[in-house]
Amino acid sequence: MISEDKIRLITGYGFALGATALWSGNFIVARGLNDHIPPVSLAFYRWLTAVLVFAPFTVQGVIKEWPLVRGHLWYMAVTAFIGVTCFNTFIYIAGHTTTAMNLSLIAITFPVFVVLISRVLFKEVLTVKRAVGIVVVLAGVVCLITRGDVGRLLAISFVAGDLWMLASAVLFAVFSILIKHKPDSIHLYTFQFTLFSLGLMFLLPFFIWEQTRMPGLYLNQSTLPAVLYVGIFASLCAFLLWNRAILLLGPSRAGMIYYTLPLFSGLLAFLCLGENIGLVHGISAVMILTGIVLANQKT
Repeated sequence: MISEDKIRLITGYGFALGATALWSGNFIVARGLNDHIPPVSLAFYRWLTAVLVFAPFTVQGVIKEWPLVRGHLWYMAVTAFIGVTCFNTFIYIAGHTTTAMNLSLIAITFPVFVVLISRVLFKEVLTVKRAVGIVVVLAGVVCLITRGDVGRLLAISFVAGDLWMLASAVLFAVFSILIKHKPDSIHLYTFQFTLFSLGLMFLLPFFIWEQTRMPGLYLNQSTLPAVLYVGIFASLCAFLLWNRAILLLGPSRAGMIYYTLPLFSGLLAFLCLGENIGLVHGISAVMILTGIVLANQKT
């Protein structure tokens, strides 16, 4: 008989894996759209799509729970600004001036920031197994991204976009920790829709500013399917799955699952772009999965 705790953990890991898989597609789509849609406009269209699709299922619940939402409005506003307005917008801005390799390398620092912030602010224990697991995972991800060639890592140069990506990783770590403190009295759908709506509202002035500099709708037959993907799947579905995973596992454990993102990205590149999968990919996958298992074991 499987205990309730094990069912909770299995479910939480499943949600985290699902969110990470959807986000891996977001990275591929976002990089492809960088030359077609300015970063703030892409972020605005993304969250506008998520809000419009989600609204028919949640507006009634939001109206019913509004007194509860209003009582936690400052917390939700801060969480929305960090996780919706800024996080992905910073990624899109970074993609205009830095390389895909730099984006991938900096993105994997997010779980480390989760562990460090949780340790400093909440005195969360960093066990030897977790520390070793993090090191093994990092080594596996670096091996995967550099294709096992250390020279490629040493040849990397850093530009302004890297700082934007680093800021994005820190913000996502803070966002994941904030989600852990979601009020139990507010339904997850109401909570999520409120975050989306507030984040979109905070993004609107920046969207208007960008439109004055680079006017244009930017939506056409080639960009609309990608915008719908990042709006519905990489935003609405992925964030619902991720927030549920945070509530079940906690930010540190869920954060470790994020390290599987390069594996999903590689698989998508193989299936959609015809890129080869070699021995280095297999070795990297074993290292990443081994590190995740170590880091998520109980003390």
